[in-house]
Amino acid sequence: MTTIGSAAEVDRLGTVLGVWAHPDDEAYLSGGLMALARDRGARVVCVTATRGELGTEHPDVWPPDRLAAARTYELAHCLAILGVHEHHWLGHADGRCSAVPPAQAVARLCGIIECVRPDTVLTFGPDGITGHPDHRTVSAWTTAAFEQAAPPGARLLYATFAERRAARWAPLNERLGIFPPGLPVLTPERLLAVDVELDAGTADRKVRALAAQRTQTAELMAFVGLERFTAWVGDESFVDAAASGVAATAGAHAAWAAADAAGSTRARAAAETATTSRATAGAAHHDSEEPTTTAAST
Repeated sequence: MTTIGSAAEVDRLGTVLGVWAHPDDEAYLSGGLMALARDRGARVVCVTATRGELGTEHPDVWPPDRLAAARTYELAHCLAILGVHEHHWLGHADGRCSAVPPAQAVARLCGIIECVRPDTVLTFGPDGITGHPDHRTVSAWTTAAFEQAAPPGARLLYATFAERRAARWAPLNERLGIFPPGLPVLTPERLLAVDVELDAGTADRKVRALAAQRTQTAELMAFVGLERFTAWVGDESFVDAAASGVAATAGAHAAWAAADAAGSTRARAAAETATTSRATAGAAHHDSEEPTTTAAST
């Protein structure tokens, strides 16, 4: 494993574009990476598909319009803490991304990619981390837009969980009920394109950014405890979409879409297998082309 916490490796990210489904996705999955890139003077642009107006267990207190307004403010505060000053809303309804005509959504993202000309694009993998339909749909949109509009040499990176995290955090993840059976998909370290272990200062900044989204994190942080929460969100991992090839990635997206349509356990298991196969297919590429890249922020 190569430790690349150097400024040069952060610089390799170049201009970063993150495409996510809801406010807080960007901070949980890439808050540290965005902060490190901004500290090095890189351009970082964030895109959010929805305002997350359904993201509450207390709809009587937070009706959709009120929650959308609160989360809009919270995301602005979160991004300011991370040093990110460029943001785009796609304006889609929470929980309804799959109802948006794909060509329309992809065309919008193509326009953003053509304008930003990113060197690195961050988004969900086909599994959507938690399996949320909006996450998976945004992954499919972003992948299609990247293939159509990304500049030469750009990288598309999918957020994932490093396999090494499984044992440590499985009890907490199970208690919180964030992940359905079979998720998150775990990736062996040798297949990771970027693996960021946050230093104390960057981890603290990420936690402050998440705390700014208090409608989503206040109860969770109080339940978990600050120290444990900081460790829980203290690393970020990504796989290179190109490592497993376009066909394998498209197959994983299609499998998850079929699982949504079928609504069956068997279809869901097939989707999980397709996603795991996509990640495993990248092993030969990583082994022959380039060693696993691990970034420990400094």
